[in-house]
This record gives sequence, structure tokens and C-alpha cells, in this order.
Amino acid sequence: MFHSEYVEKVYRNLCEKNAHEVEFLQAAEEILSSLEPYVEKHPEIEKEKILERFVEPERLIQFRVSWVDDRGEVQVNRGYRVQFNSAIGPYKGGLRFHPTVNASIIKFLGLEQVLKNSLTSLSMGGGKGGSDFDPKGKSDREIMAFCQAFMTELYRHIGPDTDVPAGDIGVGGREIGYLYGQYKKIRNEFVGVLTGKGLTYGGSLVRTEATGYGLCYFAEAALKQLKNESFQGKTVVISGSGNVAIYACAKATELGAKVVAMSDSNGYIYDAEGIRLDVVRQIKEVRRGRIKEYLNEVPQAVYCDRSQEIWTLPCDIALPCATQNEIDLDHAKILVEHGVLAVCEGANMPSTLEASRYFIEHRIVYGPAKAANAGGVATSGLEMSQNSQRCSWSFSEVDQKLKEIMVRIFNNAYETAKELGNPYDLLTGANIAGFEKVCTAMLSQGV
Repeated sequence: MFHSEYVEKVYRNLCEKNAHEVEFLQAAEEILSSLEPYVEKHPEIEKEKILERFVEPERLIQFRVSWVDDRGEVQVNRGYRVQFNSAIGPYKGGLRFHPTVNASIIKFLGLEQVLKNSLTSLSMGGGKGGSDFDPKGKSDREIMAFCQAFMTELYRHIGPDTDVPAGDIGVGGREIGYLYGQYKKIRNEFVGVLTGKGLTYGGSLVRTEATGYGLCYFAEAALKQLKNESFQGKTVVISGSGNVAIYACAKATELGAKVVAMSDSNGYIYDAEGIRLDVVRQIKEVRRGRIKEYLNEVPQAVYCDRSQEIWTLPCDIALPCATQNEIDLDHAKILVEHGVLAVCEGANMPSTLEASRYFIEHRIVYGPAKAANAGGVATSGLEMSQNSQRCSWSFSEVDQKLKEIMVRIFNNAYETAKELGNPYDLLTGANIAGFEKVCTAMLSQGV
């Protein structure tokens, strides 16, 4: 698995301490294995035990969240916040509300976030948080009650120069509003402690679109450099139908592609004429319904009740935007067999390590999540800058800055990968480019 005895020892110790945290260990294995070339050239990393410190979060906070539902019954959930690494700035990372949330998932997301934030070139450390609370089927009052109870516990651990959460799965503008209102009420402070806020109280234009738009900006830059190709005239498959997927679909279409499939946790829709995004948005953003309802408006479309089978559809560009490990090795082989040009990740770790390596081996344009989906946190960083200056930038200003950041992220990953001998290995390139900045800061600060 590893070539370096030191790296292998670090991973083995991590496994002993976190034996049941599958997602966290998967992320750590991927990162540590790709850092080996850099670690071997820098003996000071082993001497100062930088890797041991890098994979161990600075703190993991777990707390009880008690709230009252519409029947007047008390409900109890678990809340988490991992403050993983603050070497280059205050902790920054989203909050996820989903029944699958546990310490392993929060730690894997936090570790990935450290490198993702570093790649943006903005001064942001890595953190992540959330709860096993399921917002599906809950009333607005219940959502508000939960968010207020959650923030009543979280507020003491965050701040504009300490830790700045944002949204993630299950946490959109509505939830951010409730969370921010409770923080402001408790602290009596109007500060940029959360990003993804509404435009009337400190939010940034483009933040809603940022992850999906940024994904396409990264993919466009990668396609141009590695294949001399673009989105123009290409067939695209996108998993998911949430915020990231919707705006990836919008931007891919704007760039000249035809998106033919989208999904949710129940299944996927295939529309050979091209997905009608207005219908998807009505279902998902207004009615909060299921993707199958697309057939009510577009009867010629096809629905399949196995969401992961979306990756058996032929396409030129695959944009996984649903959840972790949705593309395994078998799906990777099918995508390559069907002639896919690019797989760029809008979700966090949607490809297994075996699938990622298969894409790289077959010279597919593979955009790893920590690089390709960094647009959301990049624009959160821009929102933090606007909050600090008490100003608002125009849509075009933020969008242009986002595009520049995403192209810069690709270039950094590409140049690093090229130096290592394989320009298609953007996974290693992104990991090393992100780690180098954090490592240098940790060595300088002795932390």
C-alpha cells in the first residue's frame, strides 16, 4: 500500500486509534499515499511529526441537541464540529444535516477540507460539522427549532476569526438563516460567523451557484489543457439534484453541453432531449419532491429506481454531485468503456480510491473533489472578505473571482502532477499542492 515506512507507520497508528471510522480512514489512506513523494524529499516532516499532527484533528466537539417537534415531543440528536487544522487561517467548512452523519464522516470531510481550503489560496483552515438530524419531512417550525437548539450548543466554539461554518447537505439558505439568527440573539453580535447567508444580511452573490459553477470552471480548464476539448457539444451525466447538481447543470448547459440525466437517493431520470432544469428546480427547490416527479411534466423521459446505475449511461463528461463512494471500480470501468473524457467531482469523495486510480491509469480527466468542488468554500471566503469590509460585490465581480480561483486550483494541481511525471494524476497534484502550504505553516509555527 505504502512505499515509505514512515507514512505506513502513521497510517497504521491511525487505523489502530480509529478502527471503526471507515470514511475517515479511506480519506486518510488516499491523502497519505499521494503525499509520499513530497514526504520523501522533506525529512523535516518526519522529524517534526507533521503527518501525525496533520491527520489528528485539533479538536472534535460532540454535543447533544434537544428540541421539540410539532407534536410537542422532545427529540434528541447528536451534533458535531471538528476543528481540524488552523495553520493557515480560521477553521472553515460546512454543516451537514443527514441521518448518516457520525464522527467518521465529519472527520473525513474535515480532513479533505484542510487541503481544499489551502488550494483556494485564501486564508482558511479546515473544519466540518453537522448532525444526524434528518430535515426531510420536517415543517419549517421544526427546522427552526432544531437549528436554534443546535446553535445554542455550537455558538461557544465558533466566531468570525475562530471558526466560520457554512451549509452542506441538508443545510441551505433557510437553515443558515435560523442558525445565524440564534447566534446573533445569543452573542448580540452582527458578524460574519456563517457563510451562505441571505443577501439582505451579509450574504454574497454567486454563493448559491458557486460549487456547481466552480466545478464546471475546473472541468473546462482541465479539458482544455489535457484533451484540447470543452463542454461544447458534449453529453453530460450529473448525479444528484440538489444545489451543486442544479448549478452544475445550468453552467454545463450554458457552456454548450447537453445534460441528459440527474438523480436523487431514490433513482435517476434520463431525458435524451436534455434535462429541463426548470422542471427539476420546481420539484426540488419549490416542492421539495422526488426526482421521479419529472415524468409528470416530461413523460418521454425514463426513470430508473436504482440511483447508482446512472453511471451505466454513456456520456462524455460525468459530474458526480450526490454523495461519497457513489462510483465504485465497476462503475468506473463502465464509464471508461463508454468513452468518458472527464470525471470531475462535485460531491465529497464520490469515487472510491480504486475508481479514482482507474480513471488516472486510463488517462481520463479526473478532477478530485478537494480541487473540483472548492468553488463553494472559495466563494464563502469571498463572502468573509465582503463581511470584513462591510461591502457587497456585484455578481460579475464574484463570478470572475470564482473562475480565476478555480483555474488557479487546476493549474496548481496540474503543474505539481506534471512535475511528478503524470499530468493526469490531479489527485496527487492537488493533495501535494494543498499540503505544501499547510505543512510550511505548521513547521513555521511549531503547531
